[in-house]
Amino acid sequence: MKTMRGVLALLALVAAPLAPAAHAAATSFTPEQANEIGAIVKDYLLAHPEVLRDAITELDNREKVAEGEARSKALAELGTKLADEPDSLVIGNPAGAVTLVEFFDYNCGYCKRALTDLDRLMKDNRDLKVVLRDFPILSAASQDAALVALAAHNQFTGDRYWEFHRKLLGIRSTVGKQQALDVAKDMGADMDRLAKDASDPKTRAAIQQSLNDAQALALNGTPSYIVGDEAIVGAQGFDEIEKRIGNVRKCGKAACS
Repeated sequence: MKTMRGVLALLALVAAPLAPAAHAAATSFTPEQANEIGAIVKDYLLAHPEVLRDAITELDNREKVAEGEARSKALAELGTKLADEPDSLVIGNPAGAVTLVEFFDYNCGYCKRALTDLDRLMKDNRDLKVVLRDFPILSAASQDAALVALAAHNQFTGDRYWEFHRKLLGIRSTVGKQQALDVAKDMGADMDRLAKDASDPKTRAAIQQSLNDAQALALNGTPSYIVGDEAIVGAQGFDEIEKRIGNVRKCGKAACS
């Protein structure tokens, strides 16, 4: 009992900046008492180190729950805006009953590997609308490539843009402005128009909007996906995303109860 009281007292001392009441109780200890409490807590944790593991696990679980709740709130606030921005890059079925939004970076290795999964998802789900959102967070080269790619969308749409996207994402070396220009040129783009569109402030603003939306959703990696009412960070593989698409088709949510 004495040990547990010591643990609680030390927690009150640590929590002082956050809880005025706890602060008042904690500062009532003399330096000698505080040292004694510290020694008791140290001995207790050395004898029961699993307490730290359990506490860290609990903290991690709470943070995940809080993060999930924040994302759900952001998704509700953003609504269909995520998929219906004027500069949305739509592939697959534009009138599809199910929408999959992917936030990607052209220099993301996981995005490159997930490319075949996305291709298969569209082939196996003819009612799938895919919206590509540039999320260039890995480097300045990624931002340069995104500007050219978004400008290229003014000339390439639908299957043609998907071809452009696959070629650019399929480059194994660093993808930047020159690589994006080369792919666009090989596909017959009007290069003068492309340069003009890439330098248009509206193009940069569109990319900034994607960055803002990703920040609101607490997306901290690529690829990240929005399926139904769920935001998913990280490559999930074909089967996991296919399951969520099926659930949205079935019950309108990524996970059916």
